[in-house]
Amino acid sequence: MSLFFIGIECINNGADKNAASPQQADIYHQYAGSAACAKCHKNIYDSFIETGHFLTSQITNAENIKGSFEKGKNTFNYYPELFVSMQKTDSGFYEVENLKGVENIAGRIDIIIGSGIKGQTYLSWKNDHLFQLPVSYLSSINGWANSPGGSGNIVLNRTVNVRCLECHSTYAEVISSPLLNKADEFNHDRILYRIGCEKCHGPGAKHVAYQTDNPGETTAKYIINPGTFSRKLSLDLCRQCHGGRLGNLKPAFTYTPGKKLQDFFIIDEMTNNANIDVHGNQYGLLAENKCFKTSATLTCVSCHNPHDNERGDFALFSQRCMNCHNTEHGTFCKIKSESIAAISSNCIDCHMPAQESKSIVMKLTDSMKPTAELLRTHLIAIYPEATKKYLAHKTFPGSAK
Repeated sequence: MSLFFIGIECINNGADKNAASPQQADIYHQYAGSAACAKCHKNIYDSFIETGHFLTSQITNAENIKGSFEKGKNTFNYYPELFVSMQKTDSGFYEVENLKGVENIAGRIDIIIGSGIKGQTYLSWKNDHLFQLPVSYLSSINGWANSPGGSGNIVLNRTVNVRCLECHSTYAEVISSPLLNKADEFNHDRILYRIGCEKCHGPGAKHVAYQTDNPGETTAKYIINPGTFSRKLSLDLCRQCHGGRLGNLKPAFTYTPGKKLQDFFIIDEMTNNANIDVHGNQYGLLAENKCFKTSATLTCVSCHNPHDNERGDFALFSQRCMNCHNTEHGTFCKIKSESIAAISSNCIDCHMPAQESKSIVMKLTDSMKPTAELLRTHLIAIYPEATKKYLAHKTFPGSAK
């Protein structure tokens, strides 16, 4: 997933549970940062920094912000007398509300959420709190849209809680708050943006220090290898962000790869796939698959290589499907009207069609009704209508994303 909008699949069961304890405050120093991995793992690092995960949160600059700030192309209209303009000044990028000709700064765009493949949404600091700004960028229209969750109305006070940052950053230090209902506060200087190497391999400062001091040591020390995990622990690692609504049981960012997710979170155990949204709970949909239920080994990394940007490579994903679904096993596609080569190049459009998200609903212009974003479902199944569309349009690799 390339764009994960703030507040959609996030809940926070009380700010006191995220208060920064001395142990939690020391976590920041256990991280080395992804750049430290490049010295020994350059090829993997160079590939990984092109992925949606790595680009999912960044400090704003002119190079990474999408959308036009040019006059005439920089506004989103809510109503005839209400619009937001995207403005660039010497002090940064801003969203400015204009109501009946009176301007009010909604906020400076301090943090970008989303790689830009699907779109971006923006966060603004107000003291130690983070707020989602009202206007987002949507790649499918190469333009501005209201941020999801606003139902077509301007929302200026949508706070960002720690669960949002747990899924859009490697680490963020939460500042203690004694008030149960007070929004989470964050230490500006102790946020590791992006989903970095250490999100899956654990804090690496000790590993980097040891391997640097012992260059002849070929056995990795003080680092986690997810490739050694059991099926459940492998799924737990991905499920922390792709498993629906999770509530913190322990202080934020204390879960590390290889631990049991249920020891750290209240887990969304929704089993009715009709109520599982295509955004935010890919695990829930995957778990309902016949493939998943009949396999003892299928996990997220059976299909996804987290180190590479494979988005849109239908032929590659289809080859992974055919590790099990092939003529040798008698489980290959039953469509007779197409050649084996044609079918082999695109299992995705028929069996994982794009569906409307109930969570990401955006208003694209002032005259349009809110529109749901289309995202690939992870409930792999037979979809007759999707198959008809595939056969009618002959959608081969790269033609649909």
